[in-house]
Amino acid sequence: MKLEQEKAKKKLIVFLDCGDTLIDEGSEVKDETGLVLRAELIPGAGEMVKTLAENGYTLALVADGLAQSFKNILTQNGIYDYFDTMIYSETIKVYKPDRRMFKAAVGALDLSEEDYGRIVMVGNNLSRDVKGANALGITSVFIAWTPRYPHTPADDSERPDYVIYEPLELLELVERLNSQAEERYGYIHT
Repeated sequence: MKLEQEKAKKKLIVFLDCGDTLIDEGSEVKDETGLVLRAELIPGAGEMVKTLAENGYTLALVADGLAQSFKNILTQNGIYDYFDTMIYSETIKVYKPDRRMFKAAVGALDLSEEDYGRIVMVGNNLSRDVKGANALGITSVFIAWTPRYPHTPADDSERPDYVIYEPLELLELVERLNSQAEERYGYIHT
């Protein structure tokens, strides 16, 4: 199946946050050190990740937190193996919106600054996910799923390019953005 996915790779690259983007932070069970032992997916998040991967999109997790927390919760929910790379603040030693988080994902996927225009960052935090993506010219998608985080940008640097309200809304948006990327950058031939 991996070979079939390689042949059908899409032009658009999708970076995803985790907490309140894929995982419901309100369902997290942590140990005394703050390690997340388990958590539940947001409704539709598992289907969204699987559909994107099966449709040929390259997926990168770009998330603030502990690597083992993400391994625990994404493995438990059956979506860990759908990601082409995973970038964690624990290993990069900075938090979003620091550009090093996004650049680490770009580097791990063997991309360059010229590819920023065909990357989309999806996250729940305007001051981290959206601001960080915007600073690099990466398309930003705010998932306004939870009231735990502000939904109003503090300034223009936090203004998302797109807003969705649940994970499955991303599927149609990504298809549309991929068509635009293919028109702009050409099709990938393998």
